[in-house]
Order: sequence, then structure tokens, then C-alpha cells
Amino acid sequence: MSRPTLTAVFVAFLLTSSVAKPNAKDKKPKQVVPAIECDMRAGKINLPEFIVKCPAKCRETKEKVYGTGVFASISSICNAAIHNGVITNSGGKVIVMKMGGQVTYKGSFANGVRSLSLPNWRDSFSVSVGKPKKGVIYPSTLIFVPSRPTAENTVSPATEPSSTAAPPTTTHVTTPIATAPPITTSATPRVTVHEVREAGVHRPETGTPIRRQPHVSSASVFSRVQPQSERKQHMAQSNPTFARRDWPHPAFSRPDGSSGTRRPTDSSYSVPNTSYKWNRMSTGDPTVLDPRPDNTEYEQYGQYPPEPEDHKPLSETGHTKDCKVDIAFLMDGSWSIGKRRFKIQKDFLVDVSQVISVGVAGPMMGIIQYGDDPVTEFSLKQFSSSKDLKPAISKIVQKGGLSNVGKALSYINKNFFSDANGNRGGAPNVAVVLVDGWPTDKVEEASRLARESGINIFFVTIEGPDENEKQNVVETNFVEKAVCRTNGFFSLPITSWFALRKEVQSLVKRVCDTDHLVCSKTCLNANDIAFVIDGSSSVGTGNFRTVLQFVANVTQEFEISDTDTRVGIIQYTYEQRLEFAFGQHNNKADLLNAIKRINYWSGGTSTGAAITYAADQLFSKSKPNKRKIMIVITDGRSYDDVRAPALAVHRKGVIAYSIGIAWAAQDELEYIATDPDREHSFFVDEFDNLYKYVPKIIHNICNEFNSQPRN
Repeated sequence: MSRPTLTAVFVAFLLTSSVAKPNAKDKKPKQVVPAIECDMRAGKINLPEFIVKCPAKCRETKEKVYGTGVFASISSICNAAIHNGVITNSGGKVIVMKMGGQVTYKGSFANGVRSLSLPNWRDSFSVSVGKPKKGVIYPSTLIFVPSRPTAENTVSPATEPSSTAAPPTTTHVTTPIATAPPITTSATPRVTVHEVREAGVHRPETGTPIRRQPHVSSASVFSRVQPQSERKQHMAQSNPTFARRDWPHPAFSRPDGSSGTRRPTDSSYSVPNTSYKWNRMSTGDPTVLDPRPDNTEYEQYGQYPPEPEDHKPLSETGHTKDCKVDIAFLMDGSWSIGKRRFKIQKDFLVDVSQVISVGVAGPMMGIIQYGDDPVTEFSLKQFSSSKDLKPAISKIVQKGGLSNVGKALSYINKNFFSDANGNRGGAPNVAVVLVDGWPTDKVEEASRLARESGINIFFVTIEGPDENEKQNVVETNFVEKAVCRTNGFFSLPITSWFALRKEVQSLVKRVCDTDHLVCSKTCLNANDIAFVIDGSSSVGTGNFRTVLQFVANVTQEFEISDTDTRVGIIQYTYEQRLEFAFGQHNNKADLLNAIKRINYWSGGTSTGAAITYAADQLFSKSKPNKRKIMIVITDGRSYDDVRAPALAVHRKGVIAYSIGIAWAAQDELEYIATDPDREHSFFVDEFDNLYKYVPKIIHNICNEFNSQPRN
């Protein structure tokens, strides 16, 4: 080859290399992050996973957050990220991943943000640090869920490139996630709206009307997501709503479903109505309250009952997930049951033992047989697997005798749920009583004592008394007197012994529904609370209504019934007036209505005499196993001595809180309050700031649970 030819080839090679060099390495795609405001909720954005940028100082906006770690979709994205430690109050990038709804969302305080508790919201999300994995490109445009069936709206950040420009590409592929993956690109990517389907929940297509039933309260909506056999049992109690008085929204509240008409808004935008408020009626009479209900409610459109699961093992359907309970079955061994039905009862217990998957990490099961006297067949710790339980139950021999259920309940209360018998302490105690017909002794008192010891009692009555047989029953309405609630959750009537085994699934679902096992003593259901309210002339009618508003907001946090928390109220001036006593209003709706109806008195201020009056009229009638709590609210110095009366109630085990407003004397507040003062004595400069201390008082009451003596 000649020299000119070699030179030409070499020059051509250099030119080819110089042209190819810029394309030798693909350009890295640039992630464009949309900016959002502090009030943006995850439910507003119709993407399964996305990245956003939060502004600074979102914590000061106090936008609401529901849950801890996993948040309800009505939560502020930015404040959830601050609460979770993903960003600081200076703002930053956050990755949001949508997920299915949770049974409950637990509130907590973290990083300067208080999250609230919420029951059973349909969608949730988690947050993580806004650093995408290698090769992952999140949408640069946020797609919003429309409030009405209209075309989708999109929003882009101010720095976003034109929508006609194709985003950069990458050849990397990411592993799919449970919902739908963020956008990855091997060619020109497209922003798509992924349809998310979860078990038992149907999401309406974008742009189609949201299906719902007319004139259905939110209580019915909650019950629709439960199994058919329980749906009628779990109707949420409607909370009454006071008419509205203009004052700041409470910072601590627990959303509860309330009855009323629906608003035509998208559920993702809906925020729970979380407090009780009232205002003056147009009549001009400040003492008359508006009786009309507030129709505000939060909604859960788009939820429908799951498919029937009656023929599936509960271990497959998920109903025994996290079912950590200690269960005692009280089986009927009386002569009236007969050998054949006794065998059916044993088969039923075998079925239950197989379904609940007995084990040390889950439910533990023991059996007591009762007749004339109760006998422990085996304790909680004797068998640690369903496999071992089956032959043990089959070998149980009928004892005979009467059907003394009351005696059996006293027996388990005193003897069965002990550490020696395998009681784990951290697991709820459950007693399931199987009764053929009706008991031959009384059950009310024994049941009450067992419930107050923290035992959740279920009654399964088979072939109960008909109208002609009721005259033979020792105690009428014995089931209603025995169980913790009369709404049907704790009672399961069965018309025939041959139908008993069909109810295995229904019973186990209830026993494992730990959110409804409210008989176990907690800081919210083990109290006798007395509010001692200053009704002196310096308070005034308007401020007195604000005080009642505060009392209502504290009260609604507790489980109210004769066996749970009870509330009494005293109003005082120079004299004292018992507005109502402990146990006079035994459900939350009646109690809140009674608070609303209290009339302002007006007069002087004798706080010491009011404390003594509370001790005599309320705490002297406090029930065993109840914590005694007194909350004194006053706006001025007392005309009498408060030290001796306060010391007297302290010595009787009363936990006293004092709340002073405006002209209240600090030294008197400290005398009234239980030590340490900083945890029990509070002061606000004006009545409208009372609401700020609702979370503090609830928090302190729960922290002190079991730390004070009980009478």
C-alpha cells in the first residue's frame, strides 16, 4: 500500500473517533422535582409513588398528620415527613409511596409535630428521603385527583421543561414494587396514572362518578368494610355535635364518625370533624344553644365489603394476623346438654383451636368446664400449638351438674388469668362462655368484677330460652348484664346446636379484633373523672360556654360507660351544685349532650368548699378499680382556703389537676394540683386558649396509669 493511501486511512480513523466520542457515554437523566405547599395531602395526588419538594417552615402551619410511620392519606405530606425525620423544618425532597388502608393510625409526638390517631382510613402512605435509587425517574408532573368527575388536572414545577420535550432516558431497570413502580426509562418515558387495586376495595376510575348509597351515615360506611356476619354488630356510635362557637380549632382530637348528610367532596380531600362546638342562636338569647346538628363529617367513599371468606382458614384470610390474645373457653358440662351436644361443643372448640393457629407469638388457649363447680381442663401455657390441642380437647369428659356460669366467671377472675397459668400480661384476656339455654345462677356481679379486672367476656348462647321458658330463667337479660357492650359485638346467639360449628369464623374474627376488646383496663377506660367548674360572675356566659367546650373535648377522648370511664360535674360559686354524678350518663352521646345543657350560675368563688363537695358527692361513690381524677377549672382567687380540702382528696388517692385562667392565683393552683405541679397545674391567659391543654392532660393521665393507688 502506498504512503498516501496509508495517510488517508489514518485521517479517516481520527475523524470517525472524534465524531463518536461525544456519544460514547449516555447522558444521565435529570430528575425534576415538583414543589408543593405545606397543606398538600397525599390523597390529592393520583400517583402510586412520586417525589416532591417541601418548602420551609411547614411545622408552623400545624397542618394535620394522622398516624406514625404509616400515615393516613388525608395527612400533610410535608408535616408527615418532618414527623418521620425525613426532612427538617427547613424543607427538602421527599419520596412518597402509597399503600393500602390501615385498621388504625396511632398518634404520637416527634420532631415538633404531633400526629393524631384515626380509625380505619382507606388509604395510607409512607415517606422516605428524597434520593431516588440509581436509574429511577419519578414523574416531574403531579396528577391530582379531581374533586368532581372531570378531566385530570396536572401541575408542573416552575423549572420543569416543556411538556413537548422528551425527558432524558436511561437503560437501567428497577425492581417492581407492591403498588406500581416509579417511571424508569429504556426509551422515551410516559407519565401514566396507575390504577391501584387492593383486596376488598374498589377504586373508581378517574372521570367516573363515585358510587355511594344515598342517605347512609358514616357509621354505615365503617361497617361496610367488615365481614357480613359482623356488619350489623359494629355500627359506630354517632357522636353528637354541638353548635359552633368561634374559637381556634382544637390541636388534639380524635376523629369519630358522626351521622348526617354527605358532602359531595372527594374523600381524599375530606378532613375529619374533630371537636364539639356551639354558638348562640339567632334569637339573641346567649343561654339557648342551637339544637341543630353539625352535618360535617368525614367520608370513605369507594369502600365495599370483601368477598365472603367463610370457607377459608383464617390464617389465609389474615384475620388472625397479630391476634395475640389469651383466651379461656368456659364450656358447658351440665347434665342438660346431653352427650351428643357435648360432643358437638368439643368439635366446635377443636375447630376454633385449628383456625386461630395457637402459638406463643399469637393466641394462647385454655379450657374450663363448668357444672356445679368449675374445673380447669388445661391452662393457657399447657399447649403451645393447635396440633397438640386437638387430641386434648377430644379427651375431655363431661362432668355433669347444674349450669353455674356466675361461679365459673368468679373462678376465672380469681384463678385462671395468672402468671402461673401462662397469662402473658401484654395480651388481652378473653373469656368465651358457651351456654346451653341459660345459667342456673346469677352472672351480673361476677361478670362486672371480671370485666373490671380487664377480662373481655363473650357469651355464646345456644338454644336460648323462648317466650314460654323465660319464666324459668334465674336472671332476665343475663347476656346484656354479662357482656361489656350491648351492641351485639360480645354476644353470639345461636338457634341450634347443629348450627354452632358454622359460627367458628364469626367468633374468631371478634376475639381477634383487638381494637374492639375495650374491656381491658387502659388509661382511657378505667377512670372516675370529676370536673369542678368555676361558675362565678367574673367568668361570664360566653367564657363559661368555652369552658364547657373544653370539658367536652377532654371527655370525648375516653371510653364512656358504667364499666369504663365515668364522668361527673360540679359547678360552684359561693355554693356548689352537682350537675350530674358518676354513672348518670353511661354513653358518650348522652354525656356530651348533658355537658352542653349545663346552665351558667354566676356568683362568688369558693374553690375549697367545691373540692370538699366533690369528695363527698362524687368520689365517696367511686367504684372499685377506678382511678379517681379531679380537674378544677377556675379564673380567680378563692374566697376560702384550698389547701386543707386539696390535701384531703390527695390522701384519698385522687389525682388532681388545676387549670387557671386570667386572674387565677398561681399558689392556689399549685396547692390543688397533685405533685409534681408542672405535670398537673396549668395556666392560660384567656379562655380561648384552654384547648391547647387537652393533649397535655390526656397524655399525663395515660402516663400516670397504674402509678396511683386505686380504692
